[in-house]
Amino acid sequence: MKPRKILTNILNILLSLLLGGAILYWMYRGFDFSRIESALLNETNWWWMAFSMVFGVTAQVFRGLRWRQTLEPMMEYPKKMNCIHAVFISYSTSLVIPRSGEVVRCGVLSRYDGTSFAKAVGTVVTERIVDTVLLVLMSLIVFLLQIKTFIRFFDETGTSLTGWLQTFTTTGYIVTAACVIITALFLWYAIRKLTIFAKLRKIVNDIKTGIFSLSKVQNKPLYLFYTFGIWGSYFLHFYITFFCFEFTSSLSVMTALLAFVVGGFAVIVPTPNGMGSWHFAVKTVLLLCGVGCAADAETYVLIVHAIQTGLLPILGTFSAICLMMQKPYEQPKPYQPKRPFNPIGIRRP
Repeated sequence: MKPRKILTNILNILLSLLLGGAILYWMYRGFDFSRIESALLNETNWWWMAFSMVFGVTAQVFRGLRWRQTLEPMMEYPKKMNCIHAVFISYSTSLVIPRSGEVVRCGVLSRYDGTSFAKAVGTVVTERIVDTVLLVLMSLIVFLLQIKTFIRFFDETGTSLTGWLQTFTTTGYIVTAACVIITALFLWYAIRKLTIFAKLRKIVNDIKTGIFSLSKVQNKPLYLFYTFGIWGSYFLHFYITFFCFEFTSSLSVMTALLAFVVGGFAVIVPTPNGMGSWHFAVKTVLLLCGVGCAADAETYVLIVHAIQTGLLPILGTFSAICLMMQKPYEQPKPYQPKRPFNPIGIRRP
């Protein structure tokens, strides 16, 4: 790798950490961190927390199985467990280098199953399109279902949306604007890189094949099952943590769904696992929907995000160890017919 490329990657990592750290510092600059210790030792229901971790695992398992299904129409048949291991590793890698997981998991299948890297990238693009469409649909459904709730909330509290926005400090507006601008720049950079990458015709064709592989999936009901399994698991992974704390246990499913959707958009900001942006977005929703005070909301988002993020390197390490026990894929040598035995070197016509 060229020194300039290495420097660019290091700068990207540092900038993402700096952005996430800046948002967290702004949120918690006056926070009493002894509140976190007290909540962990005395207020957290660890049985509910452990139960929520189960769905953090199943979401990634479903994603690995769905990914393999989209590879089959392109005559690529990686092992199911290798697909799951690749997904586990991709999420843990993205904690270090944001948005690198998609490339890493394609590389894992290429190394251990001989899967075409470019075709795998195409299927990942397909995944992102499907997930984005589902997130937008969920957002519309939540908005339509929550209209009456918002109106009732504003009527009962005597507040207005304008008044609520006025509670934002200047720094709050700056942080929100910065997240939007940085996300836009990241998307522009990704599209620009993809355009440069697309100069190689064969790679472009393989990526197109991967994108259109969805139309050739054999068992579409199973694909839908995996898709809803992924997002259902993500939601339960988040919602069940409400029962871990007394100050969030009374919140409704719709509140959880609203916070889940808003948090889903927040992680688009290129920080490790949405660090900072997710905290800010979910905290805002919780305060809007009736959590007692800002300290409770800040305690919830900090603990839940830290524990759920901690699950990712554990799964990634497990999968890396499993893959280290496998031999890398070796390209089979082309068949060469044996020459007939000719001890005296007689020339044959």
